[in-house]
Amino acid sequence: METIALQIVTDSTCELTKEDQDRLGVIVVPLTVHFTDASYRDGIDLTREEFYNKLEQAETMPTTSMVPPEQFEEVFSACVDRGDDVVGIFISSDISGTYHAACIASESFPVGRVSVIDSRSASMSLALLVLEAVKLRDAGSSAAELVEQMKPLIKNVRFFAAVNTLKYLRKGGRISATSAVVGEVLGIKPIVTIVDGTIHSIGKARGMTSAIKHLLQEAMRQMPDLCHEFVFAHTGAPELLEKAISQIKGPLGLKSYFTCELGATIGTYAGRGCVGVAYIAE
Repeated sequence: METIALQIVTDSTCELTKEDQDRLGVIVVPLTVHFTDASYRDGIDLTREEFYNKLEQAETMPTTSMVPPEQFEEVFSACVDRGDDVVGIFISSDISGTYHAACIASESFPVGRVSVIDSRSASMSLALLVLEAVKLRDAGSSAAELVEQMKPLIKNVRFFAAVNTLKYLRKGGRISATSAVVGEVLGIKPIVTIVDGTIHSIGKARGMTSAIKHLLQEAMRQMPDLCHEFVFAHTGAPELLEKAISQIKGPLGLKSYFTCELGATIGTYAGRGCVGVAYIAE
């Protein structure tokens, strides 16, 4: 097998399946998901379906923990030892300590061998950036060139998602119990985005059909650059994903797109039935 001169490393919040990882030539380092009964490596010890089943049955919200520096050092070392440079792209440092752990690990290697990027994103928008990094690597970019080329892409990432249930936002302390009850009765679906590395609510819709229209409206206001990837994502709701794709791809002129199922990082607060989009704006 031909040696990969530049290796892309990311964390499991990028939502890439094992098949995606193998096809793209990407190494994914798992965060750990903690339920009261046991801990699981995200994307390895639990399938997405198993995660959402456990989430729905859990009395206490699960938590996630970052990848420790020692684990990153092992991964980086294996790459460097076989002659590869490494570029790591990780979940926003405002959401997780994973990026900082990767920075600590990178200090054990000669300058330029391991470069670490704060994506200022998470989940499907991190997947988007990993896909773009793979394209740049495969086009022949060096590690230093790729780091520079990623900067404007990170700045122009857009992430919009519609949350189907308020149950987990309430359990996680993000909204009050009263707001959750009223919202559920009225069929309120919060619309969230990522701004400056953190997740924010930017609106709400009555019902998921209206929420998908809201996602389209946001994307129409900040049109995607079709030279880059476009990502659709869902949390345990493939039928809803297909509905969103059918309503959004035409108006935006999408000829191709990438799909993924969201795991613990977003899924813990969104629950089953969330749908979203991520792209690079014009």
